[in-house]
Amino acid sequence: MNKEIANIFNETAGLLEIKGDSAFRINAYRKAANVLHSLQIDVSQIYQEKGIKGLKEIPGIGEGSAKRIEEYIKSAGRAGHKSAPGIGKIKDFEKLQEETALRQIITHFFASKGLSLQELKENAKKRKIIYSRYTKPAKQLLELAGSIVAAKQAIDTVATWANSRKLDYTIETVFKKWLELDRLKPKEIVKKPFYKGDAMIYSATKKKWYVISKYGEWLEFADKESTIEWKIIE
Repeated sequence: MNKEIANIFNETAGLLEIKGDSAFRINAYRKAANVLHSLQIDVSQIYQEKGIKGLKEIPGIGEGSAKRIEEYIKSAGRAGHKSAPGIGKIKDFEKLQEETALRQIITHFFASKGLSLQELKENAKKRKIIYSRYTKPAKQLLELAGSIVAAKQAIDTVATWANSRKLDYTIETVFKKWLELDRLKPKEIVKKPFYKGDAMIYSATKKKWYVISKYGEWLEFADKESTIEWKIIE
């Protein structure tokens, strides 16, 4: 259970960062996540033996984090049973996910273009990026995809496909390609052999390499295979 709660805390920190919350809150969640990851005993066992008081006694776990851990443990117990607890919930985390849904999609779109969250914020401040311009298409994509995860996956698919072909893309490109998403494949990288700038070909029949001269002649390759240069052909 430690890992599951730690992941939620880390995700919460990331969402707070997207929202522009205080560094204090963000760091508190990350600190609590690190504590849970390194904890040798399961927090559910600590809670069972000592209650929320035991959770507060864990170094690095404050009152707020302890209450959220308690909430997760209790909801997991209701979702499953004693021998096999279910997946717990933390209301604050779920609420934050809803509040930042559009920001998450916009941030993910720019991340697919190699722009970090910090760079996105700086560009938005300088008006190099008009953030509001992306709100409407992000909302439309969320409605179309049905979930934040599906929307992000759709962006990734289009980004991989477009980048492999050196094409530009926008959030709107995802709409245009929506019915083709399962068929969008990255451009295959083809490497072809060359020797001192001339193309080469391998004869399976004769089991020999040949160099194609600029006049189209097949010249038998007499050098070492290690001298063959493989170039990516666009």
